[in-house]
Amino acid sequence: MPRYLKLLVLPLVLLPLVSPGQALEGVLNGATADLQKATAELNSVRAEVEAERLPLARKVSELEQTLIARRADLAKLQRFEENQLVELNALKAEAKRLADEVKYTDSLLTEYARAFLSRLSFVEEPRYAAMLDAVDKAGADADLSAADKFAQRSVLLTMAEQRAEAVQGGEVIEAKALDNQGLVQSGKVALIGPVAMFASGTSGAAGLLQQELNKADPTIASLDKPLAEASRQLANSGSGVLVLDPTLGNAFKLSALHESLYEKLEKGGIAIIPLVLLGAAAVLLAFYKWYQLSRVRPAREADLQTVLKHLEANEHATALQFARGIPGLAGELLSTAVAHVDEKKEYIEEVLYEKMLGARTRLERGLPFLALAATTGPLLGLLGTVTGMIATFKVISSFGGGDPKMLAAGISEALICTATGMAIAIPALLFHAFLTRRAKGIIGSMEQMAVGFVNGVHQEDKATFA
Repeated sequence: MPRYLKLLVLPLVLLPLVSPGQALEGVLNGATADLQKATAELNSVRAEVEAERLPLARKVSELEQTLIARRADLAKLQRFEENQLVELNALKAEAKRLADEVKYTDSLLTEYARAFLSRLSFVEEPRYAAMLDAVDKAGADADLSAADKFAQRSVLLTMAEQRAEAVQGGEVIEAKALDNQGLVQSGKVALIGPVAMFASGTSGAAGLLQQELNKADPTIASLDKPLAEASRQLANSGSGVLVLDPTLGNAFKLSALHESLYEKLEKGGIAIIPLVLLGAAAVLLAFYKWYQLSRVRPAREADLQTVLKHLEANEHATALQFARGIPGLAGELLSTAVAHVDEKKEYIEEVLYEKMLGARTRLERGLPFLALAATTGPLLGLLGTVTGMIATFKVISSFGGGDPKMLAAGISEALICTATGMAIAIPALLFHAFLTRRAKGIIGSMEQMAVGFVNGVHQEDKATFA
């Protein structure tokens, strides 16, 4: 509160404490004095304000000028910041483009490494294995910068360029290979495109090289002596006759896959033994029955008519002699019929029927075995299939399924047994059908001859046999 207001308020507070007359005079005097004092102080303050107003106005003006300058600087800095942001965005875009180029270049180097490895001959792979491994490790190393990665991986480009220059017109290198006994031989290899010709430096092994499955070193393919000598001369001297394999090793692989019948059956396991025995028995029986039935002379209408003419002329002896001269079952049937020609027809029919039953038994003997072989062969093959698959699953449970060669034995046993069973069943079924039809045809001709004989014989009425 201002001082002069305090002086005005104080008499009003003390007014009740004094007498009315004295109070009024005292208050008036005090108020006047206080008013004068307050007026003096007010004038003094006004003088001070007037004295300070000009410097303050000057200072405010200076501050306003400073504010204007600072605002101009701020606007300038804002424009600079905007320009810097634009440049920063441009730099970021450029950095992203360069990073994409680095990634693309890295991917190109990775793809080129794979393509380079695929173009290498199996003989060259050991020469570049360490370099390719270092290139792969450099690409996967997260601690290396992009420049260091490119520097380490660019070695691949240098090596590829050197190899391209070296292989023009062929190249002779040192390498190792396996001979036909599985021994490692050191020597020289003449590389001409995809062809690799080897000549051992310590032994006489020479020939074309081929890569076999699950073998670290290439294998020397067996060639004729002139071709082996040509390979040796070309590998040792660098000039000579080129031994070319147009199949690029496929011919050697196909020849290695060729197996004899015994080798195929040997893979069938224990179940192949009864299958082979069953098949051999079925084949032997089929050829025996075919030979037996082919020798059976079918009954002819001319033979029957000749016998009947002799009987009509009462030349029984001549008819019997002629019937016995007919070979096979037809002759036996006619001989029996002529021998009983004086009997009642019903009796002759019974005798001939009994004779045909015996002939049927002789003709069809062994044929059920062929039907049994046709049925049993696939079942034995299925048994071999089951045992082979059991062996395969045992191998898988023990060693896993990563190596196909470990599974080949059980699968071969399963498939070979099935194929062998089918190979036995199909011919056995066909032989059974053919021979059964042949036997039925012979029996049918005999039945026709028997009926024709009974119907063609003229007899006087005789008592029916009991």
